[in-house]
Amino acid sequence: MPVRPLVLYPDPRLRLAVPPVAAFDAALRAVADDLTETLLAVSALGLTGPHIGLAVRLTVIRAGLDLAPRLYVNPELVWTSPETARHREGSVSMPGVDEEVERPARVRLRFRDLDGAEHEAEEEGFAAACLQHEIDQLDGVFWIERLSRLKRERVLKRYAKGRRG
Repeated sequence: MPVRPLVLYPDPRLRLAVPPVAAFDAALRAVADDLTETLLAVSALGLTGPHIGLAVRLTVIRAGLDLAPRLYVNPELVWTSPETARHREGSVSMPGVDEEVERPARVRLRFRDLDGAEHEAEEEGFAAACLQHEIDQLDGVFWIERLSRLKRERVLKRYAKGRRG
């Protein structure tokens, strides 16, 4: 269960949509262990396969009240509320910057566990925002694409300045 190095923006792997997991086997469990260990080591709230350079449609999130890591294989949104909410978002792949992002306040998602069993869940608030953020990443949509052009340019400037300094 090694901690994996993080892929940093603007690495093109962060913009690739990841295909669904087909094999629910020991290799998937090993990736899930590495992803969880890396999440905990970098104190992240969410992490996906692409964040550690793997094209695996898997995310681990710890945004609930207990902050226990939860794994989602092949997560997909099946419903989003018309009501929206704003939360500060950032990425371990773009350290040092964050910005408010508006997203649906509640979501319903379908996903599989490590054994391949299908589940549905509903989330709201910050946990819903985290799931949407990580599902976007699995779809090749980096979080700054959810910002207005002006906010995105400001975030990119702050990120570039932080990397120089």
